[in-house]
Amino acid sequence: YGNFIDGLRLYVKGGTGGMGYPRLGGEGGRGGDVWFVAQERVTLKSLKERYPQKRFVAGTGANSSVRALKGDKGKDCDVNVPVGIVLLCDDGKQIGELNAVGERFLAARGGLGGSLATNFVPSKGQKRIVRLDLKLIADVGLVGFPNAGKSSLLSRISQAKPEIANYPFTTVQPQLGKVMYPDYKQILVADLPGLIEGAHANKGMGHKFLKHIERTKQLLLVVDISGFQLSMKSQFRTAFETILLLTKELELYNEELLTKPALLAINKMDLPCAKDNLNELMKQLQNPQDFLHLIQEEMVPANTLEFKDIIPISTHTGEGIDELKTCIRKSIDEEADQENEEFRKKQLLLLQDS
Repeated sequence: YGNFIDGLRLYVKGGTGGMGYPRLGGEGGRGGDVWFVAQERVTLKSLKERYPQKRFVAGTGANSSVRALKGDKGKDCDVNVPVGIVLLCDDGKQIGELNAVGERFLAARGGLGGSLATNFVPSKGQKRIVRLDLKLIADVGLVGFPNAGKSSLLSRISQAKPEIANYPFTTVQPQLGKVMYPDYKQILVADLPGLIEGAHANKGMGHKFLKHIERTKQLLLVVDISGFQLSMKSQFRTAFETILLLTKELELYNEELLTKPALLAINKMDLPCAKDNLNELMKQLQNPQDFLHLIQEEMVPANTLEFKDIIPISTHTGEGIDELKTCIRKSIDEEADQENEEFRKKQLLLLQDS
């Protein structure tokens, strides 16, 4: 899946305990533990490159001896991982998550040292496979059908240089770009590979891409004003139908995706007839219920997405790009304010209860 890694399997093993000393009743040291520690500037890619074997074993406890009847504990093994990681057992069960810098998770406990209770024989450390899964990859995820112009948009609003071509599925892995603002605020935008009809059923690696959408705070739908046709065999879809189909795919995969704040960018406004198409589309979006009869029933989503802003743009001429950047910033700031407000209310309630 190219350069971008969003999941890793690691082998972790706690250290074996130290030997006891039967003659004097000495106790061996405990084996070291393996800890995952959330750190900035760490990626799963850098972790994999640095430790290609993906094995982490803690130190063995010191044996008991005449000089030191109680052996020292073995050396702990700290593994630096990115912030925003979900930790899963090999069977997929979640065992923990790390959401802030400095948070620690005990991945494998060291074995006990040999003592009277164990006949002075030490025990081995815990060993297991742990899966690391990236939870959040960006503030904003670009969602759209192939060839809607998502990569061109990302290269317009950020410093990212994604591969761009005039055929569907140019983007096959998430591309990340930073949108920089004059006050040095940075917003991370992910160009996610194009969805297709049937993505919720895992067509065209659908699940892998939809999983990424779950990991963005907000959605930015990118739609071609002139409509979309995947191939000569597939049906042509108008811009309005495209929006409904995208909503339907998100809904079928996970209804909660539709609760995320969403913006709509209507691309390719430099094409002839774009203005007429836009007027038609705006009418349809204002009263979607009046136009649903034009569409096959199975394509109609149960809930429609509420767009905070609708911005006509052209990645070709640059029209509307600055306005879009402003809208993204406004939307992200509003959400942050709302989260802070909710957090403050929670803290107040806790104080009142205590």
